[in-house]
Amino acid sequence: MISIGGPVEEIDGQLILRVPLEAGGRDLVECSRGIASVDGDFLIVVIQEWLAQKLGLFPGSNVIVDNADGKFNIRSNDPAA
Repeated sequence: MISIGGPVEEIDGQLILRVPLEAGGRDLVECSRGIASVDGDFLIVVIQEWLAQKLGLFPGSNVIVDNADGKFNIRSNDPAA
């Protein structure tokens, strides 16, 4: 299992999580098919609006992603959330 934390970014009006492939993103590619893509050295995950609202995410929010149970999981890592 891999677990990686990082910030949510806003690019072109979309909330994005950029996971460096070298930092473990490569291990998340298979379980994130259909919701993410590889761009250069990053796994790019677009966070859908409904999920951002459910998790209380906004640009600058900290999240943790992992591949527990073979699924791509994302959760807030902000203390106030």
